[in-house]
Amino acid sequence: MRSRIARVLPPLLPLLAAIGSLEFLVRVGALPSFLVPAPSEVLGALVDDRAEFAGAAASTGGAAFLGLVSSFLVGTASAVLLSVSDFLRRAFLPYAVFFQTVPIIAVAPILVIWFGFGLPTVVASAFIVSLFPIVASTLLGLQSTDPALLDLFRLHRAGALAVLFRLRLPFALPQIFSGLRIGSGLAVIGAIVGEFIAGGGLGGVVDSARTLQRIDKVFAAVLASSLLGLGLVAIINRVSRLSLRRWHASERGRA
Repeated sequence: MRSRIARVLPPLLPLLAAIGSLEFLVRVGALPSFLVPAPSEVLGALVDDRAEFAGAAASTGGAAFLGLVSSFLVGTASAVLLSVSDFLRRAFLPYAVFFQTVPIIAVAPILVIWFGFGLPTVVASAFIVSLFPIVASTLLGLQSTDPALLDLFRLHRAGALAVLFRLRLPFALPQIFSGLRIGSGLAVIGAIVGEFIAGGGLGGVVDSARTLQRIDKVFAAVLASSLLGLGLVAIINRVSRLSLRRWHASERGRA
């Protein structure tokens, strides 16, 4: 119990201080409530429209999860191909970097033309923004395999598939999970941007609340999206802990 309190208390104290300060500044009129709502107003909007927020969060979360899973499958396969061939890496990696630099808000209208309004566009948007971190992190992990272990596998005449699945991919797991952590937050961002254009989800809630000048509801939707991203990261952290705690120093000994 004490160890859990010691982990939770340091980040909780600044949060409580920030919430209390913001509430005070808005209540005394130092900050205009039509620009920055009081935290109590944001909480009230969440409670009053909880059914709408629950449905929107489920829609956004489902789309972000599908986009993240798709980017994981495609990104891992792409990283494996790039890691086994210098030619493929030199030929296609620059395009992957370029693909990442394209603003998703500029691509989203094109996705609507291709996939129409609704879930496919939102999933595609989440997939696009979360793909590159997974490719880059997985490729780094695959290229960082211990040379001594590679020599040992060669000494025992292990085949290419055995080296890949029994050595290189397990050795790259910490970097793969690191890419997934980054990609999970980006997937939520991509899903919400897609919803701005395609409709639905928390992005649709933000857009409609903006139109109605409901600043408290806009902040509530932003808070819900942040919690959604934190939830995805927590799931990935849990899977990482279960996968690595028996052998990797980064997770060994953690509960």
